[in-house]
Amino acid sequence: MRCPYCSHDGTQVVETRESDEGDVIRRRRRCPKCDKRFTTYERPDIALPAVVKKDGTRADFDAAKLRASMLLALRKRPVSIEQVDAALDRIHERVLASGAREVPSSRLGELVMRELKRIDKVAYVRFASVYRSFEDVDEFRRLIRDI
Repeated sequence: MRCPYCSHDGTQVVETRESDEGDVIRRRRRCPKCDKRFTTYERPDIALPAVVKKDGTRADFDAAKLRASMLLALRKRPVSIEQVDAALDRIHERVLASGAREVPSSRLGELVMRELKRIDKVAYVRFASVYRSFEDVDEFRRLIRDI
């Protein structure tokens, strides 16, 4: 592993830990040249399905986009990053468990809404209002009544 600070090739592993779930290995490394420490994570490389958008175009599955959408809906809400990460993990697991090579963007939107409804009702309403393109107040009322 190359040192991110000085680009030296021979870094040493100082400590190795497995996550509680057993799906990630965390390694603390030290560079013998500059003596700085850094952390690396080892995860399985799994092929995620392509996302089929409403217009029929395809894009790579992008967890960062999902995260950004959720964080935007959760802006200034009392929800921890750990809760967001757990929700994203559940979405990721559902997408992988489907075994599909492609997933419609509408399915991802529904999964995000389900998770937001579970962790914060206000964020759920925020996300749903944009996702479902509400045109008037009556649509908001129906959504809030359903909650």
